[in-house]
Amino acid sequence: MNKAFIPYTPHIEIDKEEMLGRSLQFYQWANKRRTVREISNQPIPKEVIENILLTAGTAPSGANKQPWTFCVVSNPLLKEEIRKAAEAEEYKSYTERMSKEWKEDLEPLKTNWEKPFLTQAPYIIVVFKRIYEIEENKKHQNYYVQESVGLACGLLLAAIHSAGLVSVTYTPSPMNFLLKIFNRPENERPFMIIPVGFANKKAKIPNIKRKKINDIAIFYE
Repeated sequence: MNKAFIPYTPHIEIDKEEMLGRSLQFYQWANKRRTVREISNQPIPKEVIENILLTAGTAPSGANKQPWTFCVVSNPLLKEEIRKAAEAEEYKSYTERMSKEWKEDLEPLKTNWEKPFLTQAPYIIVVFKRIYEIEENKKHQNYYVQESVGLACGLLLAAIHSAGLVSVTYTPSPMNFLLKIFNRPENERPFMIIPVGFANKKAKIPNIKRKKINDIAIFYE
């Protein structure tokens, strides 16, 4: 493997005032991102999805293994198959598996076992994590897979928001049905489903608040 280094080209140096302005502007923009379950079927150019995925692929990963696979679905029949299998698991979860406390926590969000966004969204991105690699019939370890793929999904959500689109992070449990539907190799495991599209014009979101800085950070000065 080529381990040669190349010079790092940093951002243009900016003064403290502009730095403060940029950081505040970015926070205010990011704070407008919300989970939206009411997604329009309005088409999206494929190139937009490709750029979003390339952004996700810039995420840091353990030993630069980049242990992710993004399966992008626009085929209506395949989306219907995914929804049918997901709702079957969700129905069992809501009626048998979930604790009383879990259901109470979900009550303000008004979610249920039905997941119409899986067929309404023009694209569904199904994220798989690669536990290891297979090269010449040999297994090669990947490192910090969960953390790496989580970081990639975070950048993916930011890129979706930047494109003026909405999404919902969806993790049915269990979701091994995705392995069968996509016929993925033995080294991959389902990680997350992310429908992508425009918000319905009449879409509504829960009236929730995010924690303040003192609730999420401790400064040791």
